[in-house]
Amino acid sequence: MQRDISQPTLPGSPERPDSGPLYQNFTSQAGIDAQYDVENSVPDFGIYVDFFLENSARVREKLSPKLDVLFGPTVVEHLDIYPAKTPDAPIHMFIHGGYWHSLSSKEFSFAAEGLVAAGITVVVNNYALCPDVTITEIVRQNRAAIAWLYRNALTFGADQNRIFVSGHSAGGHLTAMLLSTDWAGAYGLPTDLVKGGTSISGLFELAPFFHSWLQPKLQLTPKEIALNSPINHLPTEASPLIVTLGGDESEEFHRQSDAYLTAWKEKGLAGEYLDLPGRNHFTVLEDYLDPDSPLCQAIIRQMSV
Repeated sequence: MQRDISQPTLPGSPERPDSGPLYQNFTSQAGIDAQYDVENSVPDFGIYVDFFLENSARVREKLSPKLDVLFGPTVVEHLDIYPAKTPDAPIHMFIHGGYWHSLSSKEFSFAAEGLVAAGITVVVNNYALCPDVTITEIVRQNRAAIAWLYRNALTFGADQNRIFVSGHSAGGHLTAMLLSTDWAGAYGLPTDLVKGGTSISGLFELAPFFHSWLQPKLQLTPKEIALNSPINHLPTEASPLIVTLGGDESEEFHRQSDAYLTAWKEKGLAGEYLDLPGRNHFTVLEDYLDPDSPLCQAIIRQMSV
């Protein structure tokens, strides 16, 4: 039986003897880290860093975006807007990964290229990072970014009624949280404000990270885990969801995506799985460069453009 993910316990605590599992069937931090340490899952992580940086610089030069547009009160709450050439274009916001503690919008400018070519205005958002803020605050900032887009879409020639979102890794987690947001009750905005989402290599249960190398950075608490694990907050109504990840990613990444999509569909919500064989945690993002790639085509179909 799966242990209650909302109440993780440290080794030696009264609630869990030292001989018991930390999470699922994992009895050691090393086992959890082996599944989730994506930088060590590839032979040379630096290759992908160079790819992201070089292509992001190239795309910024090519598309001349509006950079660092503030959507919140702090300097890190800003958007990079890559406008489509057509008026009243739909909006697609991309949320970067980095396990909630690293990276920024600038390393992911390349995510705009394929979708802008398809007539979509792409927004790459930036947000504060752990441990300076909590994951709860990161979720709030991403919700605030979507609300800002709705209220300000006309200022950059886009359609406020066609907002979609995608995100990678931690961004996949944030995508799921956005689809579970009570937009009407909390923001006074349309219930279906986000018309669809794509979660790439998403993280839908935060409990394993309590026992991982990330905990000193994330400083998770049981309350934080319960509040911010999307699988605990499946909506009763939501826009369509695409779940995808690289075929070569770890068993735990696959388990998380499979469990979330299964639970999503069991609620009667529209969801589909996009198979991307032969990709790892980083090459899965290369599809954003090509409007004809499987990922871009799936997003374009979802957006009906």
